[in-house]
Amino acid sequence: MDDTRSRQVVIAGAGVAGLTAALAFADRGYAVRVFEQAQRLEAAGAGIQLSSNATRILRQLGALDRLLPAAVRPEAVVLKDAATLRELARVPLGQTAETRWQAPYLVAHRADLQSALTARVAEMSNIVLTTGARVSSVAKSSHGVTVAAEMAGETVEAAGFLLVGADGVWSSVRGLVDTPKGAPSTSHFSGELAWRATVPADSAAGQAFAAIGATNCVTTFLHPGFHMVAYPVSKGAAFNLAAFTKGERIAEAWSGNADARILTSALRGTAAALSRLVEEAGPWTAWPIHTVDRKQPWTAPSMALIGDAAHAMTPFAAQGAAMAIEDAATLASAIADFPADPAQGLQIWENWRRPRVARVARRGALNRLAWHASGPVAIARNLFLKMRSPDKLAADLDWLYGWQAPDQDKQV
Repeated sequence: MDDTRSRQVVIAGAGVAGLTAALAFADRGYAVRVFEQAQRLEAAGAGIQLSSNATRILRQLGALDRLLPAAVRPEAVVLKDAATLRELARVPLGQTAETRWQAPYLVAHRADLQSALTARVAEMSNIVLTTGARVSSVAKSSHGVTVAAEMAGETVEAAGFLLVGADGVWSSVRGLVDTPKGAPSTSHFSGELAWRATVPADSAAGQAFAAIGATNCVTTFLHPGFHMVAYPVSKGAAFNLAAFTKGERIAEAWSGNADARILTSALRGTAAALSRLVEEAGPWTAWPIHTVDRKQPWTAPSMALIGDAAHAMTPFAAQGAAMAIEDAATLASAIADFPADPAQGLQIWENWRRPRVARVARRGALNRLAWHASGPVAIARNLFLKMRSPDKLAADLDWLYGWQAPDQDKQV
């Protein structure tokens, strides 16, 4: 095998997962070639929460300092009853989080995270990022893979010992990883819609939120028909609002058109001030939430899937980006630990990652159940939260936010 192929990693996708993987592999001395089908790197989504398990890795890879100027350190996660606006619980963040979990908890605009990662990638001489290039085929051999990408009507190729599919929930690379039944795994609509809006802090909507929410916190309003998460982005100059309801499948894409009456109907029984906020914040963009069956394989000879391409999940644990970042860092570490046998590194990585990703998904499902509870279940939820001190609520998250990869304690 020629030296270039033996030391080069090819990555499909330049989102959070792909850029983090590029940095993680480059940090370990590998040459990296990234293909991104979009002509320009434009971040999908709006706000993003980055818990300490993610920011710890970003710091290790040299990207955190580039994000901090645009990010916000929220003081707490606050849970409120959407009908009464009464505070139900508070999980301390801010300096408490940084001390407890040894890394900050941040909220930011997704575009700011992408910009920070891209800026760091540009500083790495062993990373080549090519945009406007769609991976069209992969040829496997005993030595690795040769990836072909279509770019401006021409085909460009890159050879490597490993192809990393970081191309999201609608991954084309996923179709190249064999499933037990021999058919590629596809994404599935979860039955949930995410309604998103970003409003200036000094707008009528921003003022409406300030009147009922905590402007320096992550505020979650709980209601049987929906829940809404709101927090500051862009150094507090704007607020990101995300509401979640049941809904019909609307598009095989990130966003689409949906009847706004779905959202307004879900607000029945909520406080008038919250309804006014939703009205002032419009128009809202609806995003269909798709998931990927986590039981499908994440690896094949000379190939691996990470982030949403492997295990897209509902966002109710606010861990989608964090799991992609963890995937990227741990995959690079596992491959580097077995330089003479990448296949063994891939298998060890997949076996090791699956239990944690599954646990995070279960936490998201539990959150969704609790946040949409009604009747006796809601009463029990509120009683549990009332009896739980802020410190104990934070301790309940130690396994999630305090997580470190085995080699991280030597590098942080």
